[in-house]
Amino acid sequence: MLLVGLTGGIGSGKSVVAKIFRTLGIPVLDADKLARSIMEEDTIVQRDIIKTFGEESYIDGKLNRGFLAKIVFKNPYQLQILNNITHPRTIAAGFEWAKKQNAPYVVKEAALFFESGSAEGIDKMIGVTAPKALRIQRVMKRDNIDREDVLERMSRQIDDSIKMRLCDWVIVNDEQEPLLAQVLAIHEKLLG
Repeated sequence: MLLVGLTGGIGSGKSVVAKIFRTLGIPVLDADKLARSIMEEDTIVQRDIIKTFGEESYIDGKLNRGFLAKIVFKNPYQLQILNNITHPRTIAAGFEWAKKQNAPYVVKEAALFFESGSAEGIDKMIGVTAPKALRIQRVMKRDNIDREDVLERMSRQIDDSIKMRLCDWVIVNDEQEPLLAQVLAIHEKLLG
């Protein structure tokens, strides 16, 4: 079974592409959701987050995402610390999940494959790209944040042009190119 990565910058439309793969019957793991689950359920991770960022990191046992986001997206050092706490457990859990699937290939969706070092062990990589202005609009609307906050988050990711060159296939999600046809073409190659 092939392990396929699905990546792209914030607001590129990875989740939309992931939904298409799910519709095709392909198991898809959302690494961001998995990481949030680990941050809420893994007591060692919780302990390390509280020790590092303070008691406000959790409210009634639930991760206080807004509190952490204000800290880590403004400070690359703090973001690296959080990633060092969460990424090893998330990567390991992702590989365990993949082993349990029964499909010709599985897709692991993650924004930070290359930044986190989790691209190792991935057989093929699909990148999703969109124009920067469109990505900014999407994230502002989705997360109800201002342009500066989006740009701050974007600055913490590898430049989109570099990220796409590291991928085996690139899907253009600019609301002009037919998305379904691009996904189906890659799906056929992965099945072959």
